[in-house]
Amino acid sequence: MTWFRNRGHASRSGVITLALWGAGMLPAFADVEFQHNGVGRVYDPYVQPLERELELRTLYQTDQDPLESDILRQRIGFGRSISERIFAEAYLLAEKQHSGGLRLRGYEAELKVQLTEQGEYAADWGLLFEFERERSESIAEAAVAALTSRQFGNWVGTLNLGVEYEYGSDIANEFETFASAQWRYRLRESLEPGVEFYADQFTRGIGPVLTGLVRTGGASKWAWETGLILPLNDTTPDYTFRFLLEYEF
Repeated sequence: MTWFRNRGHASRSGVITLALWGAGMLPAFADVEFQHNGVGRVYDPYVQPLERELELRTLYQTDQDPLESDILRQRIGFGRSISERIFAEAYLLAEKQHSGGLRLRGYEAELKVQLTEQGEYAADWGLLFEFERERSESIAEAAVAALTSRQFGNWVGTLNLGVEYEYGSDIANEFETFASAQWRYRLRESLEPGVEFYADQFTRGIGPVLTGLVRTGGASKWAWETGLILPLNDTTPDYTFRFLLEYEF
């Protein structure tokens, strides 16, 4: 996570156009992170040189349907920048259903590429590549997403639009699309309130989020995010709580 100071003041039309284009894709959306719940994280397009990080991400959902309620999903990862514009991270994925214990569900690898210099254009751009593999089933997902972010005074808008391919002997092979967006206010570095939106084949969700960055001396810092995503359709869980904690060094 990067707290940045892009001072560009070009038109908002680029981000607005992308958001409208994403909305037009909604009927085909599918999740990249977790089946039946597309809530995850909105990625910025930035890479910090020589950075390493440990990440813990938690998602908890409740729903009137008992089969979709009291589900806890967690991931723990380690990442590092491998160049000035490329950041790689690997995760272990765990899941706890309402009637069972926490179990290792699968593995994921991510590669983020920063395409433009910060402030070089009206919006900053990057790409995210993901590969996920289930542990106990023959299911895999490969995805690529475009990442863009733009600052409007003290407001920051970030948009992720992507496509994934699901394949394996335990799933129908198919291409699907997904989107997520964040609009936040830079109150101060340690506290930035905002709102997030997620969409995929099953999910239409929106809700408030809080993010922040706390520096602890030298190159080390803690980044955190928390949010509550509420449904906009019948197939999204009634409440989805998300929490992220990163130690960057």
